[in-house]
Amino acid sequence: MRVKLLRELFSAVFLAVVSFATGYMTGQSPFAPVQVFPNPNMPREAEQVFRPFWEVWNLVHEEYVDQPVDDVALTEGAIEGMLATLDDPNTRYLSPEDEARARESMSGEFQGIGAEIERVGDDIVVVSPIEGSPAEAAGLRPGDILRQADGIDLTGMDIFEAAEIVRGPAGTAVTLLIERDNQQLEITIIRDVIKVPSVRGEMLADNIAYIRLTRFGDNTAQELETLLTDLIAQNPQGLILDLRRNPGGSLNTAIEVADQFLPETTVLIERFGDGSEEIYRSTEAGLAEDIPMVVLIDEGSASASEVIAGALRDEQRAVLIGQTSFGKGTVQTWRRLSNGGGVRITIARWLTPAGRWVHGQGLEPDIVVPLPEETSSSEMPEDTQLQTAINYLLGRPLPTTEPSQP
Repeated sequence: MRVKLLRELFSAVFLAVVSFATGYMTGQSPFAPVQVFPNPNMPREAEQVFRPFWEVWNLVHEEYVDQPVDDVALTEGAIEGMLATLDDPNTRYLSPEDEARARESMSGEFQGIGAEIERVGDDIVVVSPIEGSPAEAAGLRPGDILRQADGIDLTGMDIFEAAEIVRGPAGTAVTLLIERDNQQLEITIIRDVIKVPSVRGEMLADNIAYIRLTRFGDNTAQELETLLTDLIAQNPQGLILDLRRNPGGSLNTAIEVADQFLPETTVLIERFGDGSEEIYRSTEAGLAEDIPMVVLIDEGSASASEVIAGALRDEQRAVLIGQTSFGKGTVQTWRRLSNGGGVRITIARWLTPAGRWVHGQGLEPDIVVPLPEETSSSEMPEDTQLQTAINYLLGRPLPTTEPSQP
């Protein structure tokens, strides 16, 4: 059976717009750094440090030429500036809108029409309607170009701006002007709640189990257990875990996923700024602790994906095939803020069981296999990485490949 390229495109799913009320407090006294936001627990040293901030705040409100100023924008700008001084791209502020989208993404449940899109040149193009979604029911097809949404021109628009316009609460309608085969037609779609699983899989030819993880979200561990129960019952002779283009997610979920494939052992080491460490371990409760395994990785495999791949290789449970992973070796805490926004702050570095820190360099696969370049042909090229994984598990000769170029 010819194995086709499983192309994971950079996509946006039309989600719901969740409104959060942004709250803030302002003081009217000209120079009152402590009284503006009273905090009885603030040390006097901190009061002195913050005094110039409040001086500038009040001067802007009293003397800036264009009044009134946007207090929310000023506050968010100050927060973003503060975090930028840490020079850490993973420590960042999320606006209330970004926080809502990020939480939705982790839940795997969204409101919208249920279509994956990409930007091709200036066009917003449908990659695929999600199975069972309103987009599929309305007849939206892969390759359709979205020209307008409720009369708003989408051509040339940023992909996330376009998604903002099309998505909306369940039960509401959006009318899309689409271009298909050089002809334009209108389709009206009623938005709904869309559930997008983070795990899918199947039995391939030659009795090989295939599992694809797209992210590490709130429901990933349970979805994986359900799928594994079904696949292992079919007694596969090998298993492929596909983590390509998986940007990561929850660390706790990564530990739960690793537990399905590892015996009782170390999964990762978390090292804090003071030198202290916390070791995360798997249990003996996994469903697939002995089956021969291959893990597929590429430059889009990051963070929690690298935790899994690194642990499985260090514990000699799996061979890594593909291309060098992204290289994100830090851990963030994710906190909600009082305005509905959020903040992610790096709190530790993580190391593989063998003590390797992948940050900035990634995991080099045991067998380097680049994907063939896509051509203008409508036929998708062969997925050489997946085919190599199958050949490895079946003991077949492996293709000769050149290492990827830096």
